[in-house]
Amino acid sequence: MKLSKFMLGTASALALSGSLVVTDMAVAQEILVPSLVYRTGAYAPNGVPLANGIADYFALLNARDGGIGGVKIKVEECETGYKTPVGVECYEALKAKGAVAFSPFSTGITYQLIPKATQDKIPIFSMGYGRTSAADGSVFKWVFNFPTTYWSQASAVIKYFGSLSGGMDSLKGKKIVHIYHNSAYGKEANPTLEILAKKFGYDLTLLAVDHPGQEQKSTWLQVRRIKPDYIFMSGWGVMNQVAIKEAAAINFPMKNFLGNWWSGTESDTIPAGAGADGYTSTNFQSVGSNFAAFDDIKKYVYAKGKGAGKEERIGEVLYNRGIVNSVFVAEAIRVAQKKFGVKQVTGEQVRYGFENLNIDAARWKELGLDGFMGDVKVTCKDHEGGGGVVFIQKWNASSKTWSRVGDKGFTPMRDVVRPLVEADAAAFAKENGITPRDCS
Repeated sequence: MKLSKFMLGTASALALSGSLVVTDMAVAQEILVPSLVYRTGAYAPNGVPLANGIADYFALLNARDGGIGGVKIKVEECETGYKTPVGVECYEALKAKGAVAFSPFSTGITYQLIPKATQDKIPIFSMGYGRTSAADGSVFKWVFNFPTTYWSQASAVIKYFGSLSGGMDSLKGKKIVHIYHNSAYGKEANPTLEILAKKFGYDLTLLAVDHPGQEQKSTWLQVRRIKPDYIFMSGWGVMNQVAIKEAAAINFPMKNFLGNWWSGTESDTIPAGAGADGYTSTNFQSVGSNFAAFDDIKKYVYAKGKGAGKEERIGEVLYNRGIVNSVFVAEAIRVAQKKFGVKQVTGEQVRYGFENLNIDAARWKELGLDGFMGDVKVTCKDHEGGGGVVFIQKWNASSKTWSRVGDKGFTPMRDVVRPLVEADAAAFAKENGITPRDCS
């Protein structure tokens, strides 16, 4: 018996419809985590290990655990070249695919995405960068910048310089230079440094370096003229290695030259050779690969030929930062799944997850990252998670490794920083017609 053309057409349509249903169901069982990367361009040496750490952690969760809550994580990279307009284009393309959170890894991109993400109800996680006043969750409901911020870092840096000089009172009359990337990112710490200069009486000089930072002769001529006691650097990319080389050339004591947490990577120090020995920088996570989670990455990801980079680069500073960024996103997804009783979460639900994160020492250990970071507790009011602890790390040129200086690190001056955060957030709210949430 032959089927009529109508029946054949109907059967074909049903078959096609069925296949579409199956495809949709398959897609529905993935959680899309976008990764805005810069594997190309002037900042690729920094962007590559960051992107690899992000990719490898989610690859581990998929291979070892079957994803999060039984749902696989799909990491989709979008190349920005560290260019703000391109980053915005990536956001628009990926939000349409159901992205649950964005980590821009660019202060410029973050600033542009804040109003967009607020309207679209997708959280922005700018871990240790971006707009510092977003730490006030009563105004910036959709933005998170824990475990610490540029303003908190600046206050911890001044504490560190105080410890080198014999106490905070001894900073009076000292000369401090801030060499910074001439961008929204580089300028972020300046207001805090200026306020602290008035409080502690040190003489502050601000020296901007234009992108990409290869030409710094005039900057270091000024440094030689000023003869500072301490130098703090907020650099990025090739700017950092050039600055370290210039400092070595004038015999500036490396123990008094401190980079921020984007100016303390292997890409900054290895090219500077022996001259970089003793150079210091801040950090908010541990260095090295001596953690159970890293062993699992090697076993479940690299041993299967699925690693994003070279195995020998596991444990580098920015690789580890990519790892911890993914940990925080993954934990926010877990919290959201538990709270809402679903596996397939939305951006709005993941926002709740970020705002209710509470990762203590026991949880870090469960994650295979015992001692990797301090406790992080996020609240409605405090999207910085308490300000965390800023660690100091030192470069050993002969072994080409970083090591932590001391055990405790430096806590931010919350009494100085938090009022600045709230004042700036209040001004933003007034300017943009935002009614702050009641976080009491």
